Amino acid sequence: MRIEVNDTRLGFDVVGSSLEPLGPAMRRRPTVLAVHGGPAGYDHSYLRPHLDRLSAFSQVVYVDLPGHGRSDHLSADEWSLERCADDLQAFCDRLGIVAPLLFGHSMGGFVALLHALRHPGAAGGLLLQATAARHDTGRVAAQFRERFGDEFAAIAGRVFRGGSVTAAERRRVLDAFGPQRPDDDAYARIVPNRDLEAATPQVARFDVVEHLHRIDVPVLVSVGELDPVTPIAAAREIAAGVGSSRCHLEILAGVGHFPWLDDPERYWPHVDRFVAAYAEAMPVSAGRPAPVAGPTRSRPG
Repeated sequence: MRIEVNDTRLGFDVVGSSLEPLGPAMRRRPTVLAVHGGPAGYDHSYLRPHLDRLSAFSQVVYVDLPGHGRSDHLSADEWSLERCADDLQAFCDRLGIVAPLLFGHSMGGFVALLHALRHPGAAGGLLLQATAARHDTGRVAAQFRERFGDEFAAIAGRVFRGGSVTAAERRRVLDAFGPQRPDDDAYARIVPNRDLEAATPQVARFDVVEHLHRIDVPVLVSVGELDPVTPIAAAREIAAGVGSSRCHLEILAGVGHFPWLDDPERYWPHVDRFVAAYAEAMPVSAGRPAPVAGPTRSRPG
């Protein structure tokens, strides 16, 4: 499906209903809005079917960010993280999605954080998965250097700064994201937009750390201890900035940049609990009042 938002058509898909019957009434179910990583070589399809499981207690809406996947493709000059955040809100307004839980993975977490800051009160909560509040390319390169050596760190630095790399070098870095990564079939389903590779330097400048204290919704941050792209230090930076009263941090041992692939049995329970707790607090809307039985009329005889 596609819908026009701010003069751009966004591709999206929906799993699950927004309402469920509860006796004589209907209860609204939360919407989990899945925001994928990037830029350029990703869209929502690598998150499928894994996040479909959340449809047990929510509606899951997958959207391809502007310029990505099955949304209208844009040039790097037309694209920005801020545009993604603003179009995401316009998308919700067009579809009547109220207070969604934003599931942001990797660069999708950047967009989710920007959305919360640029549209306060619009989201119901944030599920920040393998992401950061600033893209510190030096920190990323240091992670790769510690684990794989100087040569590998130099290649990774070029990848994350938007420098010149071969397809083989890019694949080598991707394979080092953790124990597991999306398989070849998952990558084959993605509709890439290589024009957005020129936007990588913009993504590398992302930094909202000093604004995190303004986020006033519940936040779940999940990070794998083996993730060299968005390491534990980045997750702790988010948790400290948002504050312990609103943010819960989960550090998963033996897990990399795609935690639902590396250890689903340990990853999903805390995500499920976060969404289920939000679902339990959803309001119930009464339907038409039940008919009241009146006195039986006698038929004339």
